[in-house]
Parts: sequence; C-alpha cells; structure tokens
Amino acid sequence: MIRVGFGYDVHKLVKDRDLILGGVKIPFIKGLQGHSDADVLIHAAIDALLGALALGDIGKLFPDNDSRYKNIDSRILLKETASIVFSQGYRLGNLDATICAESPKLSPYIMSMRNNIASDLKAEIDSVSIKATTEEGIGISGSEKGMSSKCVVMLIKMDGNEK
Repeated sequence: MIRVGFGYDVHKLVKDRDLILGGVKIPFIKGLQGHSDADVLIHAAIDALLGALALGDIGKLFPDNDSRYKNIDSRILLKETASIVFSQGYRLGNLDATICAESPKLSPYIMSMRNNIASDLKAEIDSVSIKATTEEGIGISGSEKGMSSKCVVMLIKMDGNEK
C-alpha cells in the first residue's frame, strides 16, 4: 500500500535569529521566527508525513503553546514523526521538497539538508530531493519578508521483514 502526503510551511524572516533549513545552520543576516527553530523545510516534511497517514499537522502533534517545543531543534520533531510513521507500518518511499527563498543562495547547503533528512527518516539519500527557488521578487519570499517550503512524500507499507 502506498500513501501520499503534502506539506507546506512559511515563517517570517527576522533579525537576531539563526537561519536553520533542513537542520543546517546557514550564515545569513536574518533567521526565521517561530516557536521552535522555525525550520520551514522540516516543518513542511513533517506535515507531509502526517498528512500521508491522516494524522493532522505539526501543530496538532507539537503545539506552539507547549513550552517543551520552545526553540527545539526541528530534527528532534522529525525523528519523533518518523517513529510514528514506522509504528504505523510505513517507511519513506521518497520525499520531494522545494524551499522558496530570495536569498541567501542555498545550493551549497542542499546536500547537507538531504543527508540530515534521509538520516532522520532512516532512508537512502537518493530518496530525498530538495530544491531551492526564488519568487522573482514577488510574494513573501520574493520580498524577503519570509521563506516557505512545500513538500510531498510517498510512504510505502513495510512487509513483515522490514524494521
């Protein structure tokens, strides 16, 4: 059995915050505002994983009014979500994500992001695709007011021999 999920996340860019995408700290003059580390890539991936299993969204599982998640590393949340996916008898088939950001250039960090997400989901790196694009000066990311990410995942039902 195959399940497909879609996720989307957006956060405002602000001063005095680190920019974290895909679990990678990226040198930049601004970071993303949020209750956690505001990693839009991982948040979109979590929403896609939960959506594939009809389990709601990241806010349902990790509410922003819960102090346990204040400034938490989103990779911790992704690993917890992966445990839920595995407990439901599924594994990642593939993940495809796009980050929308006018700047900085993200291409030097994409492989590290892919490695982090593949590792956290216990998947092969060739199962994780991450791309970056701009919005050509329009929209929230084009005006450099924020960044967003979209993600789709395919989950595959594990057979009895997989762990």
